[in-house]
Amino acid sequence: MSTDVGGDTTMAALAHVSSLVASFLGPLLILILADDDDTLVKENAKNSLNFQIMIAIGFIVSGVLMVVLVGFLLFPLVAIVDLILVIIATVKANDGEIYSYPFTPNII
Repeated sequence: MSTDVGGDTTMAALAHVSSLVASFLGPLLILILADDDDTLVKENAKNSLNFQIMIAIGFIVSGVLMVVLVGFLLFPLVAIVDLILVIIATVKANDGEIYSYPFTPNII
């Protein structure tokens, strides 16, 4: 679901792209530093944080499944999905939209 909301598009995009470097710590830092009245940044940071939690769970599951060799296929797949969806989310956030990742529950 994408909603057009006014706000700091650079910080909103940074909330997504920072996850490529700092996993869930990047979006968490942006969420903490964001102004209370900036809905665009807050929602994008929350969505990015939720997605990165799910990606971390995916990496843990693929690590466990490496015992039966399935994890060796799953691990790069999770990484590629993470990269592609983060790039899409960054572009959408830079356009001023609140991007919700597919199949990601609202944990935060």
